[in-house]
Amino acid sequence: MTLTESPATTPRPDPTRDSVHRVTCPLCECMCGLDVHVSSGEPTAQRVTLVRGAKDDVWSKGYICPKGSAVGHLHEDPDRLRAPMVRDGDQWREVTWEQAFRRCEELIHGVLERDGPSAFTAFVGNPAGHSFSLSRYLSQMIIPSGMPHIYSAGTVDQWPKNVTSILLYGNQWLIPTPDIARTDYWLLMGGNPHASGGSLMAKPDVLDEIEQIRARGGKVVVVDPRRTRTADVADEWIGIQPGTDAAWLLAIVNVFFEQDWIDLGHLVGMVEGVESLREACAVYTPEAVAALTRVEAETTRRIAAEIHEATAASIYGRIGLCNQEFGTLASWMVDVLAIVNGHFDRPGTLMFANPVPFPLVWLQSTKVNGMPQFGRWSSRVRGAPEVLGQVPASCLAEEIATPGPGQIKGLINVAANPVLSVPDSARLDEALPQLECMIAIDTYLNETTRHAHVIFPGPSPLETPHFDDLLWGFATRSAGKWTEAVFPLERPDEWEILIRLGQIMAGKHDVDTDVAAIDDAWFSLLCHAKGLDPTAILPMYDAGGPKRMIDWSIRVGPFGDMYGARDGMTLADFEAESNGIDCGPAIPRAAEAVCSPDGRIHLVHDYLLSDLPRLRDRLAAPVDGLVLVSRRHLRSKNTWLHNVSVLVKGKERCTLMINPADAARLGVVDGSSVQVRSLAGSIIVPAEITDEMLTGIVSLPHGWGHDKTGTRLSIAREHAGVNSNLLAPGEFVDVLSGNAAVNGIPVEVAPA
Repeated sequence: MTLTESPATTPRPDPTRDSVHRVTCPLCECMCGLDVHVSSGEPTAQRVTLVRGAKDDVWSKGYICPKGSAVGHLHEDPDRLRAPMVRDGDQWREVTWEQAFRRCEELIHGVLERDGPSAFTAFVGNPAGHSFSLSRYLSQMIIPSGMPHIYSAGTVDQWPKNVTSILLYGNQWLIPTPDIARTDYWLLMGGNPHASGGSLMAKPDVLDEIEQIRARGGKVVVVDPRRTRTADVADEWIGIQPGTDAAWLLAIVNVFFEQDWIDLGHLVGMVEGVESLREACAVYTPEAVAALTRVEAETTRRIAAEIHEATAASIYGRIGLCNQEFGTLASWMVDVLAIVNGHFDRPGTLMFANPVPFPLVWLQSTKVNGMPQFGRWSSRVRGAPEVLGQVPASCLAEEIATPGPGQIKGLINVAANPVLSVPDSARLDEALPQLECMIAIDTYLNETTRHAHVIFPGPSPLETPHFDDLLWGFATRSAGKWTEAVFPLERPDEWEILIRLGQIMAGKHDVDTDVAAIDDAWFSLLCHAKGLDPTAILPMYDAGGPKRMIDWSIRVGPFGDMYGARDGMTLADFEAESNGIDCGPAIPRAAEAVCSPDGRIHLVHDYLLSDLPRLRDRLAAPVDGLVLVSRRHLRSKNTWLHNVSVLVKGKERCTLMINPADAARLGVVDGSSVQVRSLAGSIIVPAEITDEMLTGIVSLPHGWGHDKTGTRLSIAREHAGVNSNLLAPGEFVDVLSGNAAVNGIPVEVAPA
């Protein structure tokens, strides 16, 4: 199912003269292979003429989406920053790299002298997880800085999965993924792969996989408050009330206990807590949760029976389950349901990846570091408890705006646009100008970076090599692909920026920073972590940087040569094979992968059980009135692809979807403006009447609101839309993880 290919710029392809470059798209978990055609001529005059799916790519096999086809537009966007910028008052000017670092030193050292490192924090966006440099070197900025903690998009996106994974399996990034290529039953909850590709699930062309499941006699069931395009191609759509997925999953597990269907399969002896689980779900019968979830009891029992009867079922719950008020309980029950009926750690079920490159985030475990102690400290203003080192992203605004010891005075913003992406975002937009020091690493002067004092430009997707690290940890095939940069990056890369900023924040002078020495020290630590002698390994490399780390991650991974200790692969093997190398499907490896202190999967934890009384209270008091849920679009990626004309043209997408019955009751006319109010704020947006939505539920896309003054986003401004996070109360979170609850927000809607 290959989507339409798109020419990137005005020049037309000339096969006799154009060069063709194989690139792995870095925009999402699909990791699609692209053939990028570049016109001939002088380097400064070369342009991308065409981007098409690489048919011989071992992973994506020709699949491409509109976002991938637009990488040429991203590279050549005239609004993209190409030089460091310094702000003087309301005016921006381009400066040299040395001038930019000198200005950073003035700002950072000023705050350090007055308030110390506790006055600093960082905000990290999710593009860091797709970056050649950022994910591998963020620690080299954060650790030397001494800042107490950071904020990230994780607490808006997937923190419940991190919490449940560390409790069940011993590592917060050891997240099992559905092996849909070999399944015969897929229960898909709170995800829309048609728009998002995979999400914590690395898989290209998911809609084709759904068709393949059905073609071989399997079944796909989508559970979502909205009948999405993914639901349209599935066998069945079950509409559910937002925020009630945990109750519904508990009811399914309840049926398994009732019918004596519990079967741990080959995990017998490795799983603890089955009887405690029986007690935990006892009150959640299908009948008891029907009114709350809006799913009839007979439907719940039928789905439980279908899962039980399936040969290999995959259970998947994604962002719709994570960013709701019971996100951790819902994420927990997804995995529990898979485990207790034998649909775990075998082909076609929920499986752990066996990635070719060893992910850096797998280095720590509860076996080594002990079980997490949540709530070790609380945020200064709100008193929000820490979870895995972070508090809700919405806390940042009040920590900047509220005077007193520990007030945030300095912020390093890395590949993030929290003014649009964080709940209660109006408060953050008002708070950022109060910072004494704000430094950003970003490709655009956007709604957030316009408040910075210094901006370092990040590279375009075509200016940097690429080899994914984190994302292969969510894949059910073991593969890898190396990408050379299409265009030279004739300036410092992001990893060098991070090292230099880390040293400045440690109180040192930039001119004294030895980037190579720090890089060697970081690499040496990685070698020690795998029991390797860095003094023997460092001389093998002519240069450092991310490429050396990629080679290390391949060599120490399951298919690597461990630096000559065994037969295996190195980065050179992938450099020699432009189509990538596929080492086969996922294999059962729970016994090897689980890294809890005793090596077992503990289904039940007191921390998780502590939130069940709150869920039981909700059974007796379901939400009354309209609630808001979020959505995304195939041509959108958070906030930062809206400045590409080919991705925003066509029908207006920033609309409030509303069911016809609700529209008639409220006097809302299709296409008319409506006012949407919540406890956090109010917006005016066009209405789109559609039976895709359940009654009582309305939907807005996230990532819009490009109407701020002071940005340089000429195309995005023409398609500004409204910011859905103006309606998201900052304190409306999943209690156990602190993750934002942007699905299920009570709202009022009226004609404007």
